Amino acid sequence: MGRTFIHADLDAFYASVEQLDNPELRGKPVVVGGPPESRGVVTTASYEARKFGVRSAMPMSRALRMCPHAIRISPRFERYGEISGQVMDVFRTITPLVEPMSMDEAYLDVTGLHAPYGGARSLGDYLKRTVKEKTGLTLSIGIATSKSVAKVASDAGKPDGLMVVPPGQEAGFLAPFSTRVLMGVGPKFEKVLAGNGFRTVGDLQRAPPNQLEALFGARGRELWEISHGRDNREIVTEWERKSVSAETTFPRDLPDGPALREELANIAEGVADRLRRSGSRSRTITIKLRYTNFRTITRQESRPEPTDNADEILAAATMLLEKTVEEGDTFRLLGIHCSKLSDTEPSGETLPLFADGETEK
Repeated sequence: MGRTFIHADLDAFYASVEQLDNPELRGKPVVVGGPPESRGVVTTASYEARKFGVRSAMPMSRALRMCPHAIRISPRFERYGEISGQVMDVFRTITPLVEPMSMDEAYLDVTGLHAPYGGARSLGDYLKRTVKEKTGLTLSIGIATSKSVAKVASDAGKPDGLMVVPPGQEAGFLAPFSTRVLMGVGPKFEKVLAGNGFRTVGDLQRAPPNQLEALFGARGRELWEISHGRDNREIVTEWERKSVSAETTFPRDLPDGPALREELANIAEGVADRLRRSGSRSRTITIKLRYTNFRTITRQESRPEPTDNADEILAAATMLLEKTVEEGDTFRLLGIHCSKLSDTEPSGETLPLFADGETEK
């Protein structure tokens, strides 16, 4: 029996929640993110703002220049998490095989489950209708025989879309798209592919597999397979926590000194709190530094014993900072990344997360 996967994605999620909670924002360009004076970036833009070229991850200052009448709103992650939980609960009424990718998107394995709803498209309609009734938000859905094709379908149908790719039609569906839609193809690799004459997925489909292998090694064979819609990945219902990190972008560049060290202490406190809340301890501490000229470096140290103690994390981070910083250096961003985690019992102690700056997801 063939597989059936759904990729479900809430449209302009954060901005849509803000428009839902405040009817005066509906129909207006809304951008969610930090203030421009603090070097904030756009987290989500409503479709009204996107018409002006505003996109996620764009510096807020640039977004507001492109759309001067946009309404900027600071993120309310607790509220977004609440709505996300309601949507995921709807998905789990259909199948326990739900793989959340973020607060606003998930994969569902609905193999053999869509017949009672009248077919895959009818099941998609049911999900869209139920999410709309329960949350007021619109959902875009792609349905296909693999996760990767389902995602391309949901993206292609946005906003408020429902696109079904029937079994056997995966390659024909994918062929016209840019290679960028394929899993693992980012901006840099897209340029590499174009430089070798592969601009569309169809270009890859028409290439002999051995040619792609000669050009790109084992990745070439993977490209050929996925260009035809062949993707054997299963649903992963629980992600193993790999790391905990936090970083702060400063309102103005900071030299080494009391202010920078205070920021480092705040970040260490926040990371330690997250480790304890998750019942984890870290063996490897990494600091991230972004200079005024945007050069970014990382430095790390591994400990003999894992820790979730803020003072120990701060001590390791301070040592790394002192080994790295030179006279005259100024920084626009500072972060701490804790990895090589091991499980422990949560201590139950809670400390306030640092409130200033931006947090990397």
